[in-house]
Amino acid sequence: MFQFFGGSLSALAFLSVSSTVYLYSYPFFHRCGFPAHPLPTNSTLTGDADFRLLALGDPQLEGDSSLESLKNGYFPSLETLSADFASSKSLSDHLFLIRRSVLEVIITDLPRIVRSYRKRLDLWGNDYYLAHIYRTVHWFTKPTHVAVLGDLLGSQWVSNEEFERRGARYWYRVFRHGQKVSDVVTDGEHVELLGLDKAWESNIINIAGNHDIGYAGDITEDRLQRYEKVFGRANWSIRFTLPERPRNDVSITEANGVPELRMVVLNSLNLDTPALNEEIQAGTYKFINNVIGASRPVEHRDTFTILLTHLPLHKQAGICVDSPYFDFYSQDEGGGVKEQNHLSYNAGKGILEGIYGMSGNPDAPGGGFGRNGVILTGHDHEGCDVYHHLPETEVGLNESRTWKAKRWDASIGNALRSNKTIPGIREITLQSMMGEFRGNAGLLSVKFDHNKGEWTAEYSSCMLGKQHIWWAVHILDLITLGLVLVAGLILLWRRGRDVPTEKSSQKRDWTGTKSIGRAVKDLSAQGDDASRRTIHLGVVPAGSGTRRRSRRR
Repeated sequence: MFQFFGGSLSALAFLSVSSTVYLYSYPFFHRCGFPAHPLPTNSTLTGDADFRLLALGDPQLEGDSSLESLKNGYFPSLETLSADFASSKSLSDHLFLIRRSVLEVIITDLPRIVRSYRKRLDLWGNDYYLAHIYRTVHWFTKPTHVAVLGDLLGSQWVSNEEFERRGARYWYRVFRHGQKVSDVVTDGEHVELLGLDKAWESNIINIAGNHDIGYAGDITEDRLQRYEKVFGRANWSIRFTLPERPRNDVSITEANGVPELRMVVLNSLNLDTPALNEEIQAGTYKFINNVIGASRPVEHRDTFTILLTHLPLHKQAGICVDSPYFDFYSQDEGGGVKEQNHLSYNAGKGILEGIYGMSGNPDAPGGGFGRNGVILTGHDHEGCDVYHHLPETEVGLNESRTWKAKRWDASIGNALRSNKTIPGIREITLQSMMGEFRGNAGLLSVKFDHNKGEWTAEYSSCMLGKQHIWWAVHILDLITLGLVLVAGLILLWRRGRDVPTEKSSQKRDWTGTKSIGRAVKDLSAQGDDASRRTIHLGVVPAGSGTRRRSRRR
């Protein structure tokens, strides 16, 4: 029986160890990594990408508001029992009250307690599941920067105390050892050499989501201030430059300056109208105008702009899981935007033609192709990867061209980008990192090709799987560890029984002595019987005694 138990435990231990190795090394088994860049024959691209962004979407940490309320105590059904007892006098009434209270405890109180603690356990496990994704992917892929694309928390309606509690879980549990980007860096437009400041490896670039500050009809000064206090500014930008290196094409060197990668963090939640606080909205508009005004000319291909924002740009219905949708508060409630799936067409157009400088006019600077770059967004938990472009119309009138989106495919995207009459840009809406959406992490790599004099960007995803995998592996580990401890105790107990004590050792020695004595007596008896048999058989042969005596001499 014990041998069967030992064999089963060995199989269970093997399963536990192998599943744990998989869980803590899943980027290796899934071949996750920052994508490589195509290398032309005469390219000078070498080594890792210059900019490697680990992007995560919509963790949405829940908290007290999602817990079953226990504010009235664990067993509120028993609170009035003593008063009811005092007001009733008959035994039958007492028995009825007891029976009723017991039923209410069983049917109402106990299930509520179980639900509350199950949810607490679920929140605890969800925090560590999200932390596992960040920590494991970060360790295996070695990003230079990390960004979370909005909806850091689960609700904009929570109290300030609950907001701070969730913020503490965000920093000390989910993104432990991470830190918000310093206000010194986000104040104005900071310029620094890419890769020089190693603090970016632990900095978390946070983007404001609707569950953090609300939509345009929800955003107040208080909500924005508490967000920026815990997670950093909602609008800011930074420029990363590369040291100038020799290029094969001298004309490119003369035409452009130092290669520059520009990252823009944008609060897109109050771009659309009406807004509850128009002053905050005006601040966002001013920020965008400053970004546009400080941009390099569109003809400079050595500049690459990465826009990080929460709300996806407008797309036609059917392109992504979320279709265009708007809802508004009533006039009594302020009339602002209550909910939206995408930015409006005009807000998205303002980004494409403003920040990126694209145009449907081929006679515009840069042929209307605008600035090189990529857009990363969140909000749509299912994720979506599209290419925004200005297709030509049948009549060929530039002013009638409207922005369209197509699902991204490498062949389609490359064909559209190679078309010299169709400007466009790629937008990647990250699938959520929540367990329900398979714990996704996005990997964006951007590298400067000194031979071409421009940046190239590639993107890939890395998914752990649903949160049940994390739970199953750790529960299996706990069961295995418990059984190993039990087996160890059983082995110690059995060995303890086999070790002789002092009294039992003396008893075995005495018993052994008795056995030896009995054996000696038996041999002596046998010897006497043999001698008697010799005497009865006859006289000793002549000369035998003489020979014995002679030998003695």
